[in-house]
Amino acid sequence: MRPIHARLALFGAALLTAAPLVFAGPVAAAPLSAGPTVEEGRLGLEAPREILRRSGFDTVAPEFARALAGARSVAEAETVVARDGRRLWRRAVDRVQGHGPAGGDLSREDDRPLYWARLGMTRALGEWRPAFPLSDARRAALLTTLERGSRGEDSIDLPAGKEIRRIVVTGFDPFQLDADPRRSNPSGAAALALDGTTVRTERGPARIETAVFPVRWADFAAGTVERTLLPSFRSGPRRADVFMTVSQGRDGRFDVERTNGAWRGGYPDNAKVSETGTVPIPAGVPTPEPQPQWTTTTLPYGRIVAADTGPFPVYDHTEVTEIPAGGGGPVVRPDGPTPGSTAREGGGGDYLSNEIAYRATLLRDAVGLKAPGGHLHTPVLRFGPGNTDPTTGDVTDPEFVRERVAITDQVRSVLTVAAG
Repeated sequence: MRPIHARLALFGAALLTAAPLVFAGPVAAAPLSAGPTVEEGRLGLEAPREILRRSGFDTVAPEFARALAGARSVAEAETVVARDGRRLWRRAVDRVQGHGPAGGDLSREDDRPLYWARLGMTRALGEWRPAFPLSDARRAALLTTLERGSRGEDSIDLPAGKEIRRIVVTGFDPFQLDADPRRSNPSGAAALALDGTTVRTERGPARIETAVFPVRWADFAAGTVERTLLPSFRSGPRRADVFMTVSQGRDGRFDVERTNGAWRGGYPDNAKVSETGTVPIPAGVPTPEPQPQWTTTTLPYGRIVAADTGPFPVYDHTEVTEIPAGGGGPVVRPDGPTPGSTAREGGGGDYLSNEIAYRATLLRDAVGLKAPGGHLHTPVLRFGPGNTDPTTGDVTDPEFVRERVAITDQVRSVLTVAAG
């Protein structure tokens, strides 16, 4: 994703082992006296409350809190957290795809009820005071289970068989919420709309499985991307044939990002944390050594750009920013990096959209996945004229809804071309 007004725009380290892949997850929960996280603190704003109320998702956190209160052991709590986390993901997918009740007058394709309801659940988990002993490490493990289940990260279920192709797609939470808490992320909306669906390609049917990632540097450093994607990237009958990481990018256009860079540029995340430096790869992850500065898309960008996929133009975006071999200051290269250079911005910038593309394609190369894969930036989703002021505007409007639907439809069309 790209910060809208920048050029591009909780958890501790995790330990991974290669086979089977094991993550320790967050190493410690927040102290009980810490109170709500930065993200949870925004739940008191009017826009999140209205989004939850108008989607029927305002009941999610209270119901989860009551279920937790009924747990009489750590094992029972683990069952509640795993069940209710996955239940929230399924409910959000069903609402978007029309398989469940709308729950209110908010348009069905909206990704925001999932985001705000999840935060209500994580806040309830942080505030929960069980009658039995619960260590910080146990509470952190429950939080990891809740996060992964409610994001679809632990339920990617690609079919086996030669008669069907397999696609993995990822999106992101809304971000830049201090500037406007009404914001939606079209990549997250597309992920909800596409999960478990099948598209017809030139090479036959293709099943899509999706997940939505947080906009937090720490989760990426802890290995959430690799943990989610590796089972689908490794050899086997359910190995992905295509993968695409998706995020919100530039105004009025899609971009297939040609090159990804190993650099974090420091733009604040949803937790108001900034990170600058080389993208950290968790221990135990299959990865090329030494760590490369650049990775490259294997999406068929020429075919995608040439295809009629929808109303927005699609570009093969090749620009990067590098420090040339031999040193000096950052240089913008319109046609990609030069040999021996050091990354400062990939095609997708230096924020988490570039990082997820870098991590996914690095993992692809490490495990020898010979499949089309890379990053797609969507157009920026904006509110309609007359509804741009977050202090007085509505949480939705007809143009906002139309553009989100159009972006999702075009993401589906791009995937169909890529899988063909």
